[in-house]
Amino acid sequence: MNQRPRHRKLVKHYHDHGDVHELTFSCYQQRPLLIDDQWRRMLAESLDRAVIGHKFQLVGFVFMPEHVHLLVYHLFDSPDIDGLLSAIKRPFSVRIKRLLENSGSSLLSDLTVRERPGKQAFRFWQEGPGYDRNLQSPKAVLASLDYIHANPVVAGLCIRAEDWKWSSARHYLLPNHQIDPDLPTIHGLPFEYLQ
Repeated sequence: MNQRPRHRKLVKHYHDHGDVHELTFSCYQQRPLLIDDQWRRMLAESLDRAVIGHKFQLVGFVFMPEHVHLLVYHLFDSPDIDGLLSAIKRPFSVRIKRLLENSGSSLLSDLTVRERPGKQAFRFWQEGPGYDRNLQSPKAVLASLDYIHANPVVAGLCIRAEDWKWSSARHYLLPNHQIDPDLPTIHGLPFEYLQ
């Protein structure tokens, strides 16, 4: 009996000049893997390098225990969203795998999956590109910022959005906040969204 090959769901990313992209991606099997501050700092570093390397600006973000929300803006035409996501997720995953190997953590075997006979892979992130939507108006961008900043409050991780360290909420809600070196660089809203 012939079995049909399994195909991964393909997501077509598109871009119109001036769009802000809302990106969401999850930890493997929605596990709460992003609960260690060292790991979150490493993710912030990976995010900073990827944003710079792929010519994006970070508008907003939140690191939740089991997923990440990003708002990014590309500085030029033809952004490579897949390349950006890969540049964030892959180096971070490699670093985490190395830490787990060096510490002898049992989490390493939990996150190592059999892809096919004779081939195993480490999975920190859920396979696939995650969720992507284009935001084309200031109202949509501000609503998205409010939504991602409210995530920790809704999840019961804090009382006010600005109390959650691992987000851009303080950047927007506390104008005189001190820049936190543990967090990725927030570039803010693109100029055309401020008019």
